[in-house]
Amino acid sequence: MDAAYISALAALAGSAIGALASFATTWLTQHSQERATLLVQDRARREALYGEFIREASTLFGDAFRHELDDPAKLVNLYALVSKIRLFGEPETLKEAERVIWRIGETYFSPNKDLSAFADISHANDLDPLRDFSSACRAELAIARR
Repeated sequence: MDAAYISALAALAGSAIGALASFATTWLTQHSQERATLLVQDRARREALYGEFIREASTLFGDAFRHELDDPAKLVNLYALVSKIRLFGEPETLKEAERVIWRIGETYFSPNKDLSAFADISHANDLDPLRDFSSACRAELAIARR
């Protein structure tokens, strides 16, 4: 084989390898960026969902503390949020969300409480049905941050 052919083939092979390496690097970079974007969006969606659940559950728990359940439709939004948590959340977070719903229902059907119960710090666990849910959310979102 002629030396000119060998030089030309070596140059073409070097060009092809360089182009392939450039393509592979670009593809890997794009793939990593897309994955990072999806993870950030997923985390933001969960944060918003859990925040909305906490807001709704807090409102209903406050209402249940002083009133009986006169309109079951009050709970519809909270049940919808739990169903969304079933779609996007981790099992531990879902379990705690279901406990919150159970606790709100239990509070609605128990005798109404006096506001002075809020002043008694020894009942703090009774007055914070969202503590375990918030902890589960925090743990889940910390894992999603990695």
